[in-house]
Amino acid sequence: MTTDVTIIGAGLGGLTLARVLHLHDIPVTVYEAEASPVARSQGGMLDIHDYNGQLAIDAADLMDEFRGLILEGRQAMRVLDPDGTVLFDKADDGTGGRPEVQRGELRRLLLDSVPAGTVRWGHRVSGARTLGEGRHEVTFADGRTVVTGLLVGADGAWSRVRPLLSAATPEYTGRSIVETYLFEADTRHPATAKAVGGGSMMALTPRREIFAHREAGDTLHAYVGLAEAQDWFAAVDFADGPAAAARIAKEFAGWAPELTALITDGDTAPVLRPLYALPTGHRWDRVPGVTLLGDAAHLAPPNGEGANLAMLDGADLGRALATYPDDIEAALGEYEQAMFARSAEAALFEGADAHVAATGSGNDPVHDLITTFTRHEPSR
Repeated sequence: MTTDVTIIGAGLGGLTLARVLHLHDIPVTVYEAEASPVARSQGGMLDIHDYNGQLAIDAADLMDEFRGLILEGRQAMRVLDPDGTVLFDKADDGTGGRPEVQRGELRRLLLDSVPAGTVRWGHRVSGARTLGEGRHEVTFADGRTVVTGLLVGADGAWSRVRPLLSAATPEYTGRSIVETYLFEADTRHPATAKAVGGGSMMALTPRREIFAHREAGDTLHAYVGLAEAQDWFAAVDFADGPAAAARIAKEFAGWAPELTALITDGDTAPVLRPLYALPTGHRWDRVPGVTLLGDAAHLAPPNGEGANLAMLDGADLGRALATYPDDIEAALGEYEQAMFARSAEAALFEGADAHVAATGSGNDPVHDLITTFTRHEPSR
């Protein structure tokens, strides 16, 4: 393959693509806006599924290394009533197909698997334009430019590459998440640690939810969900951490104190994360020399599939380019048709189930949630 490959974004999807291309001796350069690999926290836990994310890891020839990152016992799941009553409790018996790893550790594994210099840090993209004959020019915030024969937008929700292919932009889903952390939970927050258990915990009512993960190092990572307009959150002063926590906790009045402690006793200031999505079934007509993967292509409400789909996108695109080294358009066409179908299916089926449960938009959100979990238990 003689065409130069340029990837925008060193997230999990972009790095998986870079790794698979490296395995096939295809040169690639990744441009990343962050100043370094440790410029910011990479988020919390990810469950990597045996039907998509693990297929990508296998394609990247990193399965043995991946197994070394798995946090044992974290597939345990429990559902609590707001008063703290345990309604559903499934232990991690080792038979599940969704082992949990830290996102930052998985990203580090992928970074270490590509040659030094593959990722160019501190390159924030300001725009991209078509030059014709399948070539594109990318402009960075500092005025530098690069011209490439194959441009891949792996640059997330607010992709600067997407406008070359589609006029679609993410829209607010009507729901936001407030993140908090509790450190040394077993000793400093024992009641809350007991409520969360060994893996994940969720408690919810219509329009309100608390979801928590037990991460590495005795840390509880909570995601507090509220279905409210953006104006509602704008009235909360998140610059004042204690005041913001108190305001959010007020929405959970009457809930068990071991649950609301995930909001009020946080060891970090609460962080607001509005949730956006692209239209379900988002697709575009083939444009020579450019494509998208991951959230840049199919941003959806959180349903456990996002990182998995991004990695499988990267693996599939890499394999397609290796299969058709002399016909880039054939490779891109084959990849996009498979990606369109896969992302639409995830949004319409499992993602829809999880979203209904998590947002409380069904008649009985707790029952919907438990049904979703039990539906995906392995048969014995």
